[in-house]
Amino acid sequence: MNNTLKMIIAVAIPVIVGGLSGFFTVTGADSWYQTINKPSWNPPGWIFGPVWTTLYILMGIALFIVWKTDATGSVKKYAVLLFAAQMLLNFFWSFIFFSQQQPGWAFAEIVMLWILIFLTIFAFARINNTAAWLLVPYISWVSFAAILNYTIWQLNK
Repeated sequence: MNNTLKMIIAVAIPVIVGGLSGFFTVTGADSWYQTINKPSWNPPGWIFGPVWTTLYILMGIALFIVWKTDATGSVKKYAVLLFAAQMLLNFFWSFIFFSQQQPGWAFAEIVMLWILIFLTIFAFARINNTAAWLLVPYISWVSFAAILNYTIWQLNK
């Protein structure tokens, strides 16, 4: 498979996962999210789409870099498996928080997501430092999201 096709697939995977999870994040005027207490520093709703789109593209580029390397099979397989696991948790956070309206469970889940992202960064770093660094904005945003999730949970107990 040529690198152009690998790049398209690698970027498409997180973008598609993000798009699918977006179906759970309906936050219109009549949504549950609009009725709950949020901290004063809660970002405006319009910021989430562009931020997540950028992060999904960066994740895809990182995956592509790892995929195209000639790293040993087991090292690459472990890194890609961690990437897939954190993408799965990324998807389910939106479902738990928005669709199931469970900020407490969503917080527990985002902590597990953060750990998997952290492990993915180090697994990617064993293969390519650029791939690892491309995930730093992602873990930074998820760190912020975890704090926001926790605060919303506490404000709505």
